[in-house]
Amino acid sequence: MATIIGAIATSHTPTIGFALDANKQEDPAWKPIFESYAPIGRWIEDRKPDVLLMIYNDHITSFFFDHYSAFCLGVDDSYAVADEGGGPRPMPPIAGHAGLSRHIVQSLMTDEFDMSTFRDKGLDHGIFSPLSVLLPHDAAGWRAKIVPLQVGVLQFPIPTALRCWKLGQALRRAIESYPEDIKVALVATGGLSHQVHGERCGFNNTPWDEEFLELLEKDPIALTRLTHADYARLGGMEGSEVIMWLIMRGALSASVRKVHQSYYLPSMCAIATAIYENEAAPMSEAQAEQHRQAMDAELAGANRLEGTYPYTLERSAGGWRVNKFLHGLIDAETRAAFQADKESVLALADITDEERDLIRRRDWRGLIHYGVVFFLLEKLAAISGASNLDIYAGMRGQTVEDFQKTRNQQVTYSVAAPVGN
Repeated sequence: MATIIGAIATSHTPTIGFALDANKQEDPAWKPIFESYAPIGRWIEDRKPDVLLMIYNDHITSFFFDHYSAFCLGVDDSYAVADEGGGPRPMPPIAGHAGLSRHIVQSLMTDEFDMSTFRDKGLDHGIFSPLSVLLPHDAAGWRAKIVPLQVGVLQFPIPTALRCWKLGQALRRAIESYPEDIKVALVATGGLSHQVHGERCGFNNTPWDEEFLELLEKDPIALTRLTHADYARLGGMEGSEVIMWLIMRGALSASVRKVHQSYYLPSMCAIATAIYENEAAPMSEAQAEQHRQAMDAELAGANRLEGTYPYTLERSAGGWRVNKFLHGLIDAETRAAFQADKESVLALADITDEERDLIRRRDWRGLIHYGVVFFLLEKLAAISGASNLDIYAGMRGQTVEDFQKTRNQQVTYSVAAPVGN
């Protein structure tokens, strides 16, 4: 089973990445930053985690307010460095542990956390600023995989400190019930005290930062009683993102062993690092199996229903590229290009020959078997001049006429707009 070997806390200010890229390691103003990460590097080298579960917030880079979630977990196989406006930092993508991600999502949903998921999104300085100094890497890649958990803390209402703590407790069950023997380290990012907007811009509070670190280690429950206004008053409005550290702390044992802590306030944001090691016994195999059975309970038997294919995260991952291509048909220019020269569009698409063949033949049932979600078939039918009834009949291997005989009314319709609209 998966084992939580400990946790790292780190600020994620872009200052860290800037100092690294500018080779400031020996500059007196910047050197304390790198000194604070040296013990973490040694700890990682010694403990050799297979996966870092990184808790962060995106800074309106890959996520925008047209769809903003409280908790959103990455389920991708790889994550690139996001372009935050001046071009991406020169670092390779990092591999994701998609299997663990999917397991965590299922487990958290079982524990009644309504999770969102994401793919095909770059990660900004919320992850790569600290990651670039704490995890060894070169042009060939990184020495561990990640699972990124994005927390929406920039547009209120946001999760409470207590909700973050409870998510951490559920996260521990999710990780420890994963059947593969891997070592997982949690990494909480953000903070500490800072405010970057308004007339209060530049606010810091070192005494509060020190108290927060003390409470996080010894009495984290006390931190769950604070409101967002409390965190903003004590640590600055943007500093209130530090509630994400409670997710990490909630996933650890009640008593932890702190093996490293640092604090440095060079400019706008207090930069802190810490390492905590678990002192709790891991979940037993019997408990893990019981939890996995609970995770499977909602869909138990559904896949044995004749001709029924639940659209799970696994099916979504398997059919990701062809689903993404078909989703592109909602764009008018893409539709026009497809209708004008289908073969050229298919040839340039990032899909397999098998997927191209299924689309060419409008093999509705084959596409479902392959992993396409039904509602994208509607879009392919609409551009092809087919109706929903053509899809339904194809699912059952019937002609439209024979399928219509099984309906109360013989009607035909599709999602296409009226001709000439």
